[in-house]
Amino acid sequence: MDDHISNDNDISPVDGTGPGPDAHGQAAMLLVESLIHSLIARSVISVVDAVEIVETAMEINLEIAELTFPPEAGRRSLAMLEAISTSLQKDLPAE
Repeated sequence: MDDHISNDNDISPVDGTGPGPDAHGQAAMLLVESLIHSLIARSVISVVDAVEIVETAMEINLEIAELTFPPEAGRRSLAMLEAISTSLQKDLPAE
């Protein structure tokens, strides 16, 4: 019998080696990306503003990654932000 009991409230550190993103993180990323797209659609922010917001998050991720993330988790977090940035950049107006 396994003596370790776990639930969704377990706040143990994530080591980044699991099979994929945790449900909380995945839901949070989907929610934030949906919110950004909704704000753009309602003309609350521009696509340029949204890209700048994501790029700022990427810069912060790089700055704090060595302090707060295991290396693999930091790389995965950055990859997710890069994917959102790439998605938004497709909507940038042609220059």
